[in-house]
Amino acid sequence: MKPAEGRQRVIIEEIQPQVDCGRYPARRFLGDTVAVSAAIFSDGHDHVAARLFYKHEGDDGWQSTAMAALPNDLWSASFTVDKIGVWSFTIQAWVDHFDTWCADLKKRLAAQPDPASPDRRDLPPQDIPLAFTIGALLLDQAAKRATGPDAKQLKDLAASLRSLAAQNAAVYEYPLSPELEALAARYPDLSYATSAAQELPLWVDRERARFSSWYELFPRSTSPDPTRHGTFADVELLLPEIAAMGFDILYLPPIHPIGRAYRKGPNNSTTAGPEDEGSPWAIGSAEGGHKAIHAKLGTLADFDRLVAATRASGMELALDIAFQCSPDHPWVAAHPDWFIHRPDGTIQYAENPPKKYQDIYPLNFESPDWQGLWDELRSVFQFWIERGVRVFRVDNPHTKALPFWEWCIADLHRDTPDALFLAEAFTRPHVMYSLAKGGFTQSYTYFTWRTGKAELQAYFEEVSRPPVSDFFTPNVWPNTPDILHASLQTGGRPAFMQRLILATTLAASYGIYGPAYELGENLPAKPVSEEYLDSEKYQIRRWDRSASHSLAPLATRLNQIRRTNPALQSDLSLHFHIVDNPQIICYSKSATPPVPADDGAPFDVSKADRLPIAPMQPNVILVAVNLDPHNEQAGWIDLDLGVLGIAHDETFDVEDLLTGIHYQWHDRSNYVALRPDVMPAHIFRVTRQG
Repeated sequence: MKPAEGRQRVIIEEIQPQVDCGRYPARRFLGDTVAVSAAIFSDGHDHVAARLFYKHEGDDGWQSTAMAALPNDLWSASFTVDKIGVWSFTIQAWVDHFDTWCADLKKRLAAQPDPASPDRRDLPPQDIPLAFTIGALLLDQAAKRATGPDAKQLKDLAASLRSLAAQNAAVYEYPLSPELEALAARYPDLSYATSAAQELPLWVDRERARFSSWYELFPRSTSPDPTRHGTFADVELLLPEIAAMGFDILYLPPIHPIGRAYRKGPNNSTTAGPEDEGSPWAIGSAEGGHKAIHAKLGTLADFDRLVAATRASGMELALDIAFQCSPDHPWVAAHPDWFIHRPDGTIQYAENPPKKYQDIYPLNFESPDWQGLWDELRSVFQFWIERGVRVFRVDNPHTKALPFWEWCIADLHRDTPDALFLAEAFTRPHVMYSLAKGGFTQSYTYFTWRTGKAELQAYFEEVSRPPVSDFFTPNVWPNTPDILHASLQTGGRPAFMQRLILATTLAASYGIYGPAYELGENLPAKPVSEEYLDSEKYQIRRWDRSASHSLAPLATRLNQIRRTNPALQSDLSLHFHIVDNPQIICYSKSATPPVPADDGAPFDVSKADRLPIAPMQPNVILVAVNLDPHNEQAGWIDLDLGVLGIAHDETFDVEDLLTGIHYQWHDRSNYVALRPDVMPAHIFRVTRQG
């Protein structure tokens, strides 16, 4: 089939970033500079020009910027995203006849014979005057596309070329300045320009989607009175302590009424006594479902006060959204077709053989009333959004229909683009990645089960680089209420320190389930189990948050280091360095701080704890971690100096931000020794001496 316009000679290929050929938006964060690249070329030797177009969905028109040529037919340009939400970008390219003429003329002039040469021909080089005439014609055409003074200047330039063509000079000089070349380039001939096959989508999240520190707790375990159930008011009293630790998101497990039918007892027992509280994930009772509050926690008014108090403390409140029901949930009676019915007429409860969850009914996403189900589930999010919640941790989204999430999140984002969604999806990579492509802001990861050096490096290289980093933002958790990894069960306090340091420095977003984590809770429900003994999922726990062995001071220091070093606030610069000991992992991150505005404003006292950074030097963080929680490990680090911005044979300063001790290092090979019982890691800030 013939093309609509066969004179469009330029080809545009391999545009990046794009996800699945533009099926899903690539993801960036507010303030990012979005680098766009493409392969752009044409036949023959004619020059090509290209420009990048971009806009936010709320903009009236497109903005554009010229693309720069790179080797091997690659082109690039960039733009800065200054609004959250949906953006689009595309590319237009064309054969640039004027630039081709300029380059050709320069070659002709360079090949002119020397007038002093004895073998010089007597006749003038007739091809150069002809070239001037061709250039004049191109400038006449550009003048017609221009307006005002530019049009006149281009016409005058065309006339000067014709005047040159009429001369009989021995040698000609190049007649155009860079400024005149740029003037003509502003009015290209786009008659046969090629446009990219599609406008590519881009989703831009707010900054907290890129960099966040999560703290999870069970409100029912927060009461200072051991004889009663915790409340929202009790959580509110803990806010100053949690904020002082440096966390910016407080995440609560489900806060809804808990069903009585098949309620679980302590340690997941299938029999519960009258005083047993049951699992918060068995949602729904006669008191209500996903839009109701468990009465022992408080009222909706109490919840509203907690949301406001959390925000006033500098944090945000994240809610758990678990789309499943107890047998007592109002949906079961009102919408029985939203559930799977077995041949004996009973509703199918949740199972993950050999595990059985008789207290939970999963939803049926193949229900004949799937549209009604989708609308109701979306309304759950909307209900809590209207009460001021903007962050949601979604339970097991991979067990719900993937098209539902794509529709639901996009629909919610239309009116609430600042809403963030964390996918708790410990599942197969393609499914995890599909959830991210479909709209989830962040995702839990395999970090919990990656304990060896090689597997940690391989996994984080995968998720911190394109193509995965174009749509997937990791959030790493060393523990959750469901997961007490074997390394924490057997590694003692050093293992908890090690995993916390890895989580806070490998990823820009991380979380812990506390206070179980900082207190070193490490007893499993049974051997070869990742379930906690006396898990808070099934009973109220009493915690001594002031215990002397608590890792809260370490968590506080790590969060302070993260907040005051831009290098740790993004994943894209992560780079691993070679160490000759397989038990020591070493990696770096870097960032260039913005130029501060010299507005004469007084120093901000609220930022007085900020660690000093050498003015205008890149912020470079180098981390070395002993992965053996039982033994001292030592080794030589072979630094990639180019990544660190250090010259060969240069001496530089490394400051351990955990201890404040400075070391003078030289060149690429440097020695470390780490005792896990003292501190299993160094977190160095690297500073050049010059």
